[in-house]
Amino acid sequence: MDPAGAPWCDPRRGYGGYGVGSAALQAAARQQSQQPRSDGAGGAGVTGGVLKRSLGEMERWQQQRQVAAQQAMYLRSVRQRMDIGAVLGGAASSPAYGISGLSSGFGGISQQQPSSTMSSLTTASRTVMPGMQQRRRMMAVPTAQNQAVARAPAARPATATELVLLQELEKQLLGDDEEADAAGSGCGSGITSSDWGDTIQRLNSVTAASSPSLPLPTAVNSTALLARSPTNSSSSTASSSASSSPPISAASSRQLLSEAAAAVADGNHTAAASLLSALKLSANPRGDAEQRLVAMMVAALSSRVGTGPSQHLADLYSGEHRAACQLLQDVSPCFGLALHGANLAILDAVAGHRAIHLVDFDVSAAQHVALIKALADRRVPATSLKVTVVADPTSPFTPAMTQSLAATCERLKKLAQQAGIDFRFRAVSCRAPEIEASKLGCEPGEALAVNLAFTLSRVPDESVSPANPRDELLRRVRALGPRVVTLVEQELNTNTAPMAARFSDASAHYGAVLESLDATLGRDSADRTRAEAALASKVANAVGREGPDRVERCEVFGKWRARFGMAGFRAVAIGEDIGGRVRARLGPALPAFDVKLDNGRLGVGWMGRVVTVASAWR
Repeated sequence: MDPAGAPWCDPRRGYGGYGVGSAALQAAARQQSQQPRSDGAGGAGVTGGVLKRSLGEMERWQQQRQVAAQQAMYLRSVRQRMDIGAVLGGAASSPAYGISGLSSGFGGISQQQPSSTMSSLTTASRTVMPGMQQRRRMMAVPTAQNQAVARAPAARPATATELVLLQELEKQLLGDDEEADAAGSGCGSGITSSDWGDTIQRLNSVTAASSPSLPLPTAVNSTALLARSPTNSSSSTASSSASSSPPISAASSRQLLSEAAAAVADGNHTAAASLLSALKLSANPRGDAEQRLVAMMVAALSSRVGTGPSQHLADLYSGEHRAACQLLQDVSPCFGLALHGANLAILDAVAGHRAIHLVDFDVSAAQHVALIKALADRRVPATSLKVTVVADPTSPFTPAMTQSLAATCERLKKLAQQAGIDFRFRAVSCRAPEIEASKLGCEPGEALAVNLAFTLSRVPDESVSPANPRDELLRRVRALGPRVVTLVEQELNTNTAPMAARFSDASAHYGAVLESLDATLGRDSADRTRAEAALASKVANAVGREGPDRVERCEVFGKWRARFGMAGFRAVAIGEDIGGRVRARLGPALPAFDVKLDNGRLGVGWMGRVVTVASAWR
């Protein structure tokens, strides 16, 4: 018998909770012993009721026991945390995965050298799986065909679904339950838990289904196997998918996401589609933060490889998307606290002035409401606030903004009247090159402030348009001579970064935002659903679009600092006084949120990751 078909343990004994292989061999041996042999030299006879074996049968039996002992020693060495690659003879190269490339994303895996653990485990699947499949097949075929069936099939690359299951198997192999060693079977292996059996059965099912040379075992439930199929899972509801799919750990999901993005960047859409099919098993837009992130990222990448719908830019420019973004700024401390920091910088710059003129390019109702309340708290008599909204007629975001201006104006006017503040509100339509003091209605004696919260990242720069409207806008704003210019943006590079790096940064960034929402909103909250719809649209555009169609072009603070410096601005440091007031607004109830001051900027984030940055310029 070929060694690939040898049993894992002594066929006279069961193998813990997974003894079907030895039982099958015992049955096969009994059947074979009862059949008369045609060769004269090795004929079997019965003397005194005792079965006699030929010399050839005894040799084959001894080979089976030797291979079983070797495989048992391998499994025990894994339990003792020996180097898997050394046991199996070295790591496999990345093409063995069926994947064109790996990125250095979440798992810390470099593009040139994949994880040695995963490579070794994939090699293990090629070494061990034929034997596992063979034992199953021996149960379904006549004994006379055992020797022909025992030949191991040719090695093939592991599929994405098999890789996911192998990762789960590796976690169980390397678990900390040392008590299992003491309860091991006679073969010397201590892996007897039901988790091991379940994972092995899933792995056998997937491998058998994907191999044309091996039929499905009769013991496999075909309905359950179809329920695990990526194609079926993608068409089912999120809740049924979560209940019928094999679990995928967060680390495995992040790694597969990174590999899928690298495959997309390399143009290997076949490998990317295979990985995305496996990832759909763990995607659930109503699950925990990790499952929601996977759902967003899978949708964004699927649009790149043609397995999912592409984003309609009209939806991104719609009034509903704008309202959802405004809601996100209102309910998420990562956004709301940064806007509060910008308000405090404006208040410090106009301190002592009664006539205040605020020029804004994308009015945030929550920010302006907070600003009016803060002005009222100053208790300066005869305070007036004039708000001028600049609407660029060439921007695709302008129609949705202008549609909401009337309702926003009415709301702010009522609030200002209650606070005893003289309030004026007007909108001016002009492009960046047309911005000037007279057109905006600037008057002598006013304390002028300009607010650029979440505005510049949607204005094209030199990488999109030779006219470079982004720098032109900054130069025109500086010519107004404002007392302060406030900038609030997400700390995220979705502008000029390569696709794989852009995807990695966006995954970490929006993953932190989704986790932070768990601390403020329930999973079934209607507000959370709308806020996450805004996040999903941002992700789909930043990851799924290129060229002029990619309008979500955030920068990290270092790039904003360089751009403001080239436009002639100097930084106005946000001091510890403002930082303390922002922290006071957060309160002690949400300790996982971070408010940090660094070189005059205010960063707000979640669990150590900066999400938004507020800065002031003059």
